[in-house]
Amino acid sequence: MRPKPSSSSSQGDLLPPDLLSQLNPKHPLLVLAQKLPWEFFEKEFAPFYASVGRPAKPIRLMVGLLLLKQIENL
Repeated sequence: MRPKPSSSSSQGDLLPPDLLSQLNPKHPLLVLAQKLPWEFFEKEFAPFYASVGRPAKPIRLMVGLLLLKQIENL
């Protein structure tokens, strides 16, 4: 089953304001997350999700985990 569409793609909606203010805005992963075209990934990967069944994990989560795996060479 496809994940529920996100209401907004801004990073500020993902993290509470107090947590976001504690993060270093120059951290490479935070900069990367703000530059990635998340809508493109959602559009491209959506056909691979079934329309029925158990709800899936969000596409942004799955792409982010794959990127972290590749960046950290795990």
